[in-house]
Amino acid sequence: MKKIQHIAAGVLATAMFGLSASCAVAGETLNTVLKTKELKVATNSDYAPQAFMNKNNQLDGFDVDVAKEIATRLGAKASFVTPGWEIMTAGRWSGRWHMVVGSVTPTKKRAEVLDFPAVYYFTPAVFAVHKESKAQKVSDLNDKTIGVVSASTFQGYVDRKLVIDAVDTPKFEYQVTTKKVRGYGDANELVDLAMGDGVRLDAVLQSLPTIKAAIDKGMPLKMLDKPVFYEPLAIATDKGDKEFNDKVAEIVAAMKKDGTLKKLSEKWYGIDYTTAQ
Repeated sequence: MKKIQHIAAGVLATAMFGLSASCAVAGETLNTVLKTKELKVATNSDYAPQAFMNKNNQLDGFDVDVAKEIATRLGAKASFVTPGWEIMTAGRWSGRWHMVVGSVTPTKKRAEVLDFPAVYYFTPAVFAVHKESKAQKVSDLNDKTIGVVSASTFQGYVDRKLVIDAVDTPKFEYQVTTKKVRGYGDANELVDLAMGDGVRLDAVLQSLPTIKAAIDKGMPLKMLDKPVFYEPLAIATDKGDKEFNDKVAEIVAAMKKDGTLKKLSEKWYGIDYTTAQ
């Protein structure tokens, strides 16, 4: 009996340790950042113009600039890591990074494992097809093969399971029905679509800025109709550090008030996406 009790106690202790290691402790993240003068940020590496590798092989883009500004206002310097999308949005980071500035939509499902201290911009989601496609409207994509970023709001939309419970999110309707959905990492589905109409994909659903950037670079794509939904994009943090979340929220609010976010949006998008259109 004692042996069983010892084993049970050991299991309980291990579980408690794992829980404490996987979730942020109140104030711990903020204290670490202030002490080390380093803000560790997870973001994308192939998601222009939000975050991408520039010609100098350095991370660049709107999300990168936003993260750097937040770090500066914390009296720290931003350092970046680029884990996969599913890893960034899974939570339980165990201190590997302090926040995600990666255009994450604060859905109910993600809110189960992440905190979202501040929405910093909104972006329209649009369908794109190869420029030789005969599709003229979104409904032409019914039963077609559509590429999306895995575990993204774009996948949620084509699966008809999208839930966005953020403040000021415009209402939307599902306009396409298909079971032929292919998941990708980052924005690589655009490369497959560019190979030709129907070669690998018939269409993709992505953010308007990302598709526009691809077209501007010479990809043979075209957008269909108007945006099918607008999504709020938020800073994401691991669960449990209210002090850190409050500080991040305070900084983002100040960046909105003094026009910094607007300037960064106009720099990268040519338009102010910091308010819902």
